[in-house]
Order: sequence, then structure tokens, then C-alpha cells
Amino acid sequence: MATPYVTDETGGKYIASTQRPDGTWRKQRKVKEGYVPQEEVPVYENKYVKFFKSKPELPPGLSPAARTPAGTHPEPAEPGLSRTARRNLKRKEKRRQQQQQQQQQPDQGVGEALSRTLEKVTLGEPGGPAAPPDPGASEKARKLKSLRKKLRQADELQQRIEAGAIQQPSREQLDKVARRQALQEELEELELGP
Repeated sequence: MATPYVTDETGGKYIASTQRPDGTWRKQRKVKEGYVPQEEVPVYENKYVKFFKSKPELPPGLSPAARTPAGTHPEPAEPGLSRTARRNLKRKEKRRQQQQQQQQQPDQGVGEALSRTLEKVTLGEPGGPAAPPDPGASEKARKLKSLRKKLRQADELQQRIEAGAIQQPSREQLDKVARRQALQEELEELELGP
């Protein structure tokens, strides 16, 4: 909207008084010659912005009629949305439809949900409920993992000593290599045990 200017007899320029949306009035204001109101000042654009705005949307030589290939589907009603956003909109719409159906038939929806839940539940043996997990089994697995790690470290250390990567092994390193046989026996015993 252009700013209404009023010129008086003395040659002065004024912005006419205007009414605000709430009903109150703005006073008229005197302005100098050449004044441009802030809302009418063009927005500054640097040379890069101007360049990209002047670029055509289509690649050079492509006609607007050939914009959509024959094998592809045209864009949906919501332009500017990514494929994921369109997919999410479809999911939301589907959920909303399901909720409306469940509200229309509340008794049937509860029965279906209960039957789906029962299908997902699995029983251990036909004779009764599944047995609780054995706490000793997880401890045994932890112990096996620990022994395998110690054995692997001892093997690596021995290879490094034999290859000459470690010139002067420390007492702890030599003890670790010496314990290798005991670790191997303990591991075999734990694996074969009950």
C-alpha cells in the first residue's frame, strides 16, 4: 500500500493521518523531499542472490513441456515437500482414519487388539509357562568372555615378544604369558562343565 502524501500551501510534504486497526488515529508527519517510507524501500540483494534469481529454473535447452518425463508420476498436491514428508503425511492420514474407525466401532476394536496381543505372546512349553532365565548362565557367559579375552591378550603379548616388538618385557607381561596354560585349562573346564 502506498503511503498517502499531502502537500500544503507552503510546499511542505506530509504523510497524512491514518486510522489504526484499533480505531485510533496516527498524527500526520512532516517529511523531507525525497523521503521513501521504510516499507517501500527495496530489499537489498547482493550479486550472488541476483545471479541465482536470474537463473532459469530449467536446464538450458529444456522446454517446459518436457519437464515431467513420461514414466514418472506428477508431483502431489503439496509441492515443496520431500518424499519423506509426503510419506509421513500419508501415515498420519492412515492413523487418523484408523482412529475414526475405532471410535465408530469401539467393542470390535478392543477385541481385535486383544487377539493381536495374544498372537504375539509366546509360551515356553505347552505344559506351562516359560521357565525364568537362569542367573548362573549369564554369570557363566561373562566368565567365558573374560577368560577368552585374557587368553587372546596373552597370545598377542607372546607374539609381540617373539617378533621382537618388545625388547625388555616387564614382570607383569611375563606373568601374563606364563598364566596362558592355566587360563586355557580353566576355559576348557568351564566350557565342558554343567
